[in-house]
Amino acid sequence: MQLIRRPDSNPSGLAGGSVCTIGTFDGVHLGHRRILERVLAVAAKQGLPAVVISFEPTPREFFTRGEPPARLTRFREKFTEFQRLGFDWFFCPPFDAHMESLEPDAFISQLLVATLHVQNLVVGDDFVFGRARSGTVADLQRAGSEYGFSVEQAETVLEKTSRVSSTSIRQALAAGDMARATRMLGRPYSMTGRVVDGQKLGKELGFPTANVNLNRRA
Repeated sequence: MQLIRRPDSNPSGLAGGSVCTIGTFDGVHLGHRRILERVLAVAAKQGLPAVVISFEPTPREFFTRGEPPARLTRFREKFTEFQRLGFDWFFCPPFDAHMESLEPDAFISQLLVATLHVQNLVVGDDFVFGRARSGTVADLQRAGSEYGFSVEQAETVLEKTSRVSSTSIRQALAAGDMARATRMLGRPYSMTGRVVDGQKLGKELGFPTANVNLNRRA
């Protein structure tokens, strides 16, 4: 899987078109997987590269710089999971003041059309984009008619009667409901981080431990 970080890139490997999806994909939970698997299926059928679009930092982190919500998955974890699923490209530009200021029409024409040459776009049923979150799926569909790409909305995935979402998973983890978090994620929750030096007290007691700097909470 190839990574694109510059929003003004024009990768030759996408010149013939692509199948894309856009989202934060924090946790890569069952709702996300429905979207991602649909992208891969359409890409295979069309013979086009599959592209996942996300932002680093995330839009929510950009707008809540003081204390952003805890992440379920780091950038590296998402990259690894997208690669494992079989995506060809990961388009991950920074979400900054320029990106925040893009009107929906500019977002579509500059990123989806000029950079990624989108032919098919799959999004969630609650997807919004562009300046002040003013762009809707209806805007995408109108642009699709103009530029020649299709837009598909994936259906919501429910856990019992509740919508599967990253927020719901964070709430389940905060409440200690690991079983519910596992059901929504489709796998046991895990965390990764860098091993750092500690006080070596465990070693003195005969129980060596690893101190992991998580730099997040959930």
